[in-house]
Amino acid sequence: MVNFTTSNGAVRGFRASPEVVAVLGIPYAAPPFGAHRFREPRPAPAWSGVRDCTEFGPVAPQSAELPGSPVWSPDDEDILTVNVWTPVPDGVRLPVLVWIHGGAYTFGSSAQPDFDGTALARAGLVVVTLNYRLGFEGFGHVPAAGATAHPDNRGLLDQVAALRWVRENIAAFGGDPGNVTVAGQSSGAASVACLMVMDRARGLFHRAIAHSAASPFHTRDIAAATTREVAAAAGCPATAEGLTAATPQDLVIASDRVVDDYRRDPASGSRHYDPSLYAPVLDGDVLPTDPLTGLAAGAARGVDLLVCHTTEEYWLLDAVGSSAKVTTEEQLARFAKDFGLPDGLVAGYRAAMPQTPVLDVYLAVFGDLLFGEFSNRLAEVHARAGGRAFLSRFDRRTGPHGVVRAWHCADVPFAFGNVDSDCVAFLIGGAPTAADHALARRMVRAWADFATTGNPGWPAGGDPAARAHAGSTDDDPAARAHTWSTDGDPADDRPTVARALWAAAEFPVLRP
Repeated sequence: MVNFTTSNGAVRGFRASPEVVAVLGIPYAAPPFGAHRFREPRPAPAWSGVRDCTEFGPVAPQSAELPGSPVWSPDDEDILTVNVWTPVPDGVRLPVLVWIHGGAYTFGSSAQPDFDGTALARAGLVVVTLNYRLGFEGFGHVPAAGATAHPDNRGLLDQVAALRWVRENIAAFGGDPGNVTVAGQSSGAASVACLMVMDRARGLFHRAIAHSAASPFHTRDIAAATTREVAAAAGCPATAEGLTAATPQDLVIASDRVVDDYRRDPASGSRHYDPSLYAPVLDGDVLPTDPLTGLAAGAARGVDLLVCHTTEEYWLLDAVGSSAKVTTEEQLARFAKDFGLPDGLVAGYRAAMPQTPVLDVYLAVFGDLLFGEFSNRLAEVHARAGGRAFLSRFDRRTGPHGVVRAWHCADVPFAFGNVDSDCVAFLIGGAPTAADHALARRMVRAWADFATTGNPGWPAGGDPAARAHAGSTDDDPAARAHTWSTDGDPADDRPTVARALWAAAEFPVLRP
């Protein structure tokens, strides 16, 4: 057992390996329930003695039950916690990597086995992972009640509070508060993009990593409409009083009911295909603008950005049954209309994917709509605004049993160096091969190098040399994108074709 001193009291961790100490479940903010529900996070209360921090803290309210992760219990309210993995160097301040998990802003936690920070700590980082409010608790719009404010984007405010905890406490764990990289995947990556344009997060981190950033952002009108639907399903008024009277469990159950209604109704518009109810809200306060607009205006010009997306993102969502099936040309045309996709876009994908089923064309378009193209554009606009942006694509499609999908989430175990975990076998297609272990070592090294120096190992778009040739493709991160794969992967040119198809399109940032 190893002890550390934080601003709230002493904590005790354990040896996760001979070289690394893990300290789990440290409160960074007070429980956000009772009189403080739907409010900004408050400082965690101090404690006396040494707090045992050898287990992950409780997860946020949700209905998901993920393999290897704790299950939410209404009795556990101390959900705002961080976990730290550190090599505990003597007299050396190491770079810090702070990880924000994904899960459609609705499910997930920092306790997922593929987020274990031991391998990255061995590579020379102090790793921090965190829980934050999800679903309605974190991203539902709550109307004001007199002088009482209920801010939107409470989940983002929790992330800011965790970053402040890092700034104030990470030196005690051997970390350098002046060299912090914030990283995330899916909705966690979109959260990272939001933090880059938020005034409240300015100066709390210095680099950013975004894997498969999710594109939806909501106006307040969209968020308010969702609140009315969820309140109706919960049987309560869509007011601050009514929503506060409903328990977190009531709102989780009600949200699931609304999602199920969208899934069952093909005429319900864009939410029928992937009914994620919650997303960051463009409230003009916590989140003043969407990330693409903010980054294009230079909001985070001084923050180095590393972006990655997988080449077959949406095949995972289809495999786990979370998206609607589109198997006919009529359904495909309706999908394009429901999302307002540009004329010719689907036809372009069809031409690039001859003799493939309609379902595969749909999955390719949807994956780029939600993840791939948004990721590309984050790097692109950041570079054009004068920032340094590094783009990569995960295209591992050779697994232990032949061809596997380079789908959503498959890159995360490799970047964390956790490909041997039993819980990730489904994501990567079985037990890892020697080539998989080599790929994991390369990705861990790239993250560690980027967090340390700002250079993951390949050229950036938007660096001074590239800007000297403004107007050339040398300034485009997509032209310099690095591909993550194992030897013999059957890579194709679909990402390049897709970029050309999207080039003339006004990318949809908002959707109901």
